[in-house]
Amino acid sequence: MTTETTETTETTATSWRKSACILCECNCGIEVQVEDRQLVRIRGDKAHPSSAGYTCEKALRLDRYQNGTPRLTSPLRRRPDGTYEEIDWDTAISEIAARLAGIRDEHGGDRIFFYGGGGQGNHLGASYGQALQAALGVRYRSNALAQEKTGEMFVDGRLYGGHTKGDFEHAEVVVFVGKNPWQSHSFPRARPVLKEMAADPARTMVVIDPRRSETAAMADIHLQVRPGTDAWCLAALGAVLVQEDLVDHAFLRDHTTGAEPVLAAYAEIDVTDFAARCGVEEELIRTTARRIAAAESACTYEDLGIQQAPHSTLSSYLNKMLWILTGNFAKQGAMFLHSVFVALAGGGSGGGGGGSRTTPVTGARIISGLVPCNSIAEEIDTHHPDRFRAMWIDSVNPVHSLADSAAFRRAMRTLELSVVVDIAMTETAREADYVLPAASQFEKWECTFFNVDFPENVFHLRAPLMEPLAGTLPEPEIYARVIRALGVVDDASLEPLRAAAATGLASYAEAFFAAVSADPRLMGLAGFVLHETLGPSLGAARGTAALWGVSQLCAMNQPDAVARAGFAGSGFEPGNRLFERILEGEGVVFTRDDYDNAWDYVRRPDRRFTLEIPELLDRLRSLAGEPSSWTTEEFPFVLSAGERRAFTANTIIRDPSWRRRDANGALRISPTDASSLSLRTGDGVRVVTEAGAAVATIEVTDTLQPGHVSLPNGLGVQHPDGTPGVAPNELTSLHHRDWLAGTPWHKYVPARLEPL
Repeated sequence: MTTETTETTETTATSWRKSACILCECNCGIEVQVEDRQLVRIRGDKAHPSSAGYTCEKALRLDRYQNGTPRLTSPLRRRPDGTYEEIDWDTAISEIAARLAGIRDEHGGDRIFFYGGGGQGNHLGASYGQALQAALGVRYRSNALAQEKTGEMFVDGRLYGGHTKGDFEHAEVVVFVGKNPWQSHSFPRARPVLKEMAADPARTMVVIDPRRSETAAMADIHLQVRPGTDAWCLAALGAVLVQEDLVDHAFLRDHTTGAEPVLAAYAEIDVTDFAARCGVEEELIRTTARRIAAAESACTYEDLGIQQAPHSTLSSYLNKMLWILTGNFAKQGAMFLHSVFVALAGGGSGGGGGGSRTTPVTGARIISGLVPCNSIAEEIDTHHPDRFRAMWIDSVNPVHSLADSAAFRRAMRTLELSVVVDIAMTETAREADYVLPAASQFEKWECTFFNVDFPENVFHLRAPLMEPLAGTLPEPEIYARVIRALGVVDDASLEPLRAAAATGLASYAEAFFAAVSADPRLMGLAGFVLHETLGPSLGAARGTAALWGVSQLCAMNQPDAVARAGFAGSGFEPGNRLFERILEGEGVVFTRDDYDNAWDYVRRPDRRFTLEIPELLDRLRSLAGEPSSWTTEEFPFVLSAGERRAFTANTIIRDPSWRRRDANGALRISPTDASSLSLRTGDGVRVVTEAGAAVATIEVTDTLQPGHVSLPNGLGVQHPDGTPGVAPNELTSLHHRDWLAGTPWHKYVPARLEPL
């Protein structure tokens, strides 16, 4: 466990208050001492059921988020000259509601686009944002998952209909594909688990990555592929399993359908050729495949290194085939499907896969209900009659985080209305018509819906550590005020629900479900209805009202697992008990399973995996004849735009002083390339791509192959104390995207370097 304190001097604060980190999907439990709105001391929460006292060094500097960024304390309205004026909340809400209604009435609610719904650990407001979308008739939305995970979502949806994770703590073999958990974590106690694995001679860590990352340096096997060639490497590994008959035939027979065409496609692969294409020795690929097949348990983890690179959706499919072909599911140390507290995506997506819906202008495929991020600017900046005309952006910064920042800025300026909800004047807020100041994540009730643990799954509602800063509002209240102004619900019709709430949750449950049965329209507005009726009975915790509905749905959809976690009873009792426990403001085990229960989450009537995905098998067969490099004479380097490093955390911490190392976010380059350009560490270089150019300071390192350079994520944000580093998406392109999911090639940006 980490015991380091923050840099703030400990003062007279004595009480430890429970909360959680907000910097990555793990959301480790922490305890905090607060004085004068400062997070003066932070430590891991030993009692937390998931993280058990662990936290990395980043969480210990969360006061930089809370107090290191100038805060917005009044709604802002853009003047015709581009400057902003402060306005009061009533004016902001009435004007925004009127303009949203006007666009809806003239063009239709489907011309209003929603993006975001919370950053890391900032998901509670999204429940109320969904009610505003229903009130307006919104059909199109997106968030950051659509530039990262929709390819994997497509594959998961077609294979078994849910999300998988691995039991890394107990696995004999772990394969990390485009993943550096030493820095990006993403599973509980990541660094201790990595150390334990590396120290155990009976276990094997495999890393597939073009860079010798911190995790790759610890690994037993590093398949150092050429940038962008992961699909050839993964296909070769699967081909060895099939061609050497290392597959688990009993598992395929008993638990899958459609295996035959998959095995036939792998049988056709020339392993020697594919090894040469990805730059990895053939014998090392064969050794790795044999080790996976021989293990009692194996699991894999893929991340942005392949999900934001060429052939990302195909690579996700091929990665999952490694553990499916070897039968590594529903046992200790293997992969599992898990319960969910609330779905992060969905809607017209075929259970998480890709449905038939497409975007109105470009015809891009919508996966899990999410518009591809690389298509958003093109859906706005056009004369097409079906273009998006208004955009609501909640607690995210797409001008900085999405490909081709310049294109997104231009698109925002063509909108008839743009509204940003955030705590700070972000790069995106500077382009908006209205900016609404939100309370920070430690000033309100908040939570994350990244709940992917197994066999015990954990949800953590965080109580506020302090009152909202004067002039700010929590997102639930912002949404409620806009919906009230729209007048979509007769307030008098809510009185019976308010009366029921005053008598207790049992009476309220009966009244609520009777009300939505009588008027199904209220289900879409559920977040607002709960806020207005159950909310007042919760006092200061009014913003948590939507979690009552989520708790009920969780208990209804997963009754056995919820009961095993201690929330049993008849009717609405389990959901009520779960909600009451959640309100205590600590990590809660909301489902409890055994390994065999992983099969319960396969969303198929026969509880089998459906292995044949024709369009991906066709793409697999075509790999042999496709190019495996996309650089040119003009742009001979591959730039990875967005490497996770020790002092980067997206843009949630804007204060540059928190970076004790690599403050300017150096461009990393190999010794071979540095020598050929007569460059040394500390020299300046201009990085040029088809989308733009930026000046960076270089760091020479042997962790990169020749021809491969890397910039970190999260830098280049505006701050009064300076704007160090390069904003990586000033260099990325909208047009380099996955052929199926539309995810961007942030990890493969053709570039050239010009010494200064």
